[in-house]
Amino acid sequence: MLSRELEVALGLALQEARSRRHEYLCVEHVLYALTLDRRGAEIIESCGGNVKALRGALETFFNRSLEAAPEGARVSLQQTEALERMMQRAFLHVQFSGKKSVDAGDILAAILEEDDLHAAHFLRRQGITRLDVLDHISHGVVKERGGDGGPLVPGGAQFGAAPPAANDPGDGLDDLEEEDDEEDEEEDGGERGKPAPSALDTFTVSLSRKAAEGKLDPLIGRDREIRRALRVLCRRRKNNPVFVGEPGTGKTAMAEGLALRLYEAALGRCRVHVPEELRNAEILSLDVAGMLAGTKFRGDFEQRVKAVVREAARRPGVILFIDEIHTLVGAGATSESTMDASAILKPALASGELRCIGATTHGDFKNHFEKDHALARRFQKIDINEPTVGETVQILKGLQSRYEEHHGIRYTESALTAAAELSARHLNDRFLPDKAIDLLDEAGAGARTDGPARRKTIRPRDIEQVVSELAQIPARSVSGTDKERLGTLETELTASVFGQDEAIAQVVRAVKRARAGLGRPDKPIGSFLFTGPTGVGKTEVARRLAEVLGNHFARYDMSEYMEKHAVSRLIGAPPGYIGFDQGGLLVDEIRRHPYTVLLLDEIEKA
Repeated sequence: MLSRELEVALGLALQEARSRRHEYLCVEHVLYALTLDRRGAEIIESCGGNVKALRGALETFFNRSLEAAPEGARVSLQQTEALERMMQRAFLHVQFSGKKSVDAGDILAAILEEDDLHAAHFLRRQGITRLDVLDHISHGVVKERGGDGGPLVPGGAQFGAAPPAANDPGDGLDDLEEEDDEEDEEEDGGERGKPAPSALDTFTVSLSRKAAEGKLDPLIGRDREIRRALRVLCRRRKNNPVFVGEPGTGKTAMAEGLALRLYEAALGRCRVHVPEELRNAEILSLDVAGMLAGTKFRGDFEQRVKAVVREAARRPGVILFIDEIHTLVGAGATSESTMDASAILKPALASGELRCIGATTHGDFKNHFEKDHALARRFQKIDINEPTVGETVQILKGLQSRYEEHHGIRYTESALTAAAELSARHLNDRFLPDKAIDLLDEAGAGARTDGPARRKTIRPRDIEQVVSELAQIPARSVSGTDKERLGTLETELTASVFGQDEAIAQVVRAVKRARAGLGRPDKPIGSFLFTGPTGVGKTEVARRLAEVLGNHFARYDMSEYMEKHAVSRLIGAPPGYIGFDQGGLLVDEIRRHPYTVLLLDEIEKA
């Protein structure tokens, strides 16, 4: 199915051939019609071509190379085999790409797939390639004009063998006047609209511009890491820092904070000294997923990467920021080639022409990034460690105004402290300061969704309610202090389990000793072996202990683990065995519920 615009263009090509009394409808007639079509002209211009110069070359081709029938002679217009072949390729391209109709871009791509057409030679003479056309129609990439100003009609010396005799233009086409081309380009230059967006404008986001517009959150602390990053960026070679840390510790915030510091330094109000050569630098965040999106053919992705690298190296002061930089290793590679994005970046990174900032986690740095030694040695590793609870409180104070303005509420200072302390205590599967910031955001959103009657001040009890929902623990176990809970622990246990006062007293003493800080923080609070006949309260003591402390209770019947190999169900299978990547029941349970009273019942049968 043809698009409406293409139907009009093909009708125009038919009229053009008849008006010139040509016996054959050629591909060149279709290309001439596309230069008059709005969409076709837009694609040609976006791929670096000159529509007027191309149209002039086709006019010369028609006048000098195609014979016209005598006046009054009856002409039966026929399609050439090349035109039929080109249309078939255009339909196949649309079918494979999932589009509904053939348009001007598909026709131009099909023309450039031919090697022996004058229409293809005219386009290539302007610097237009098939990849340029596909890049534009699939992703909207606009190529900078890079024509050499030479004649558009190809000569045999430049393009190799001459076209076949069936479509032979003769020998007089190599003499287009350079003055005509220059005039066409001058006339066309006045008709051009806005300058075409570059690859950097298409695939990057300027963090420096966001900093100037006030769209970036302030970076609190991290002065040592900022100074180290500035020192690396000032190096002559291998001037590429990479931030490595756990998820949520602030790696992306480091890049945004660096852009903010550079902007403040340019205004003369940065408290951290910034070298003169970096004060006018611009940090651009590279969208790797956007570069991969829409690439259908081999070479599309590599062409985009090279365009970004070339423009970044030419533009002074550009620093690329690549979040999740480990994704570059293998990006764009195929089973037939090991060429990926990282291999294209290596020469520019090593020479110092391109400055780049990366961010990745410890696991991805070890598993992907560090294995490519040639790439890893071009970067300087900067560890981003998890901040302490005190540092997190300072970070929350720095971000307080942003969240208060967004939610239209106010946070008390005690609420900020509670968010840092409770997130560190109960949300063990995540890292500070991300989890503490999430508590503030969640509490603020809750105040907005609870209706207009809801109070506009966030207090510690609101933070405690959010923690109880996220950590799936009773609210009273979050709100009550350790001192209050431990003071009534023995009384509550002895009230429900009779005749076991001595055993309960020993358990309570162990819990209090650990809570007082006398035990090791990376070890269990206590490990107890309850012995006795059936029905004396061994399981009940463990269950009530979990209830009073507000912890999760997990019970495993160890009679199910009588065989030696059954232990793999608890701790996971060794590497190489089936299911080794799925973890074990016990490991997954503790990971989901770090505060757990674990009961291994009937352990003598294991």
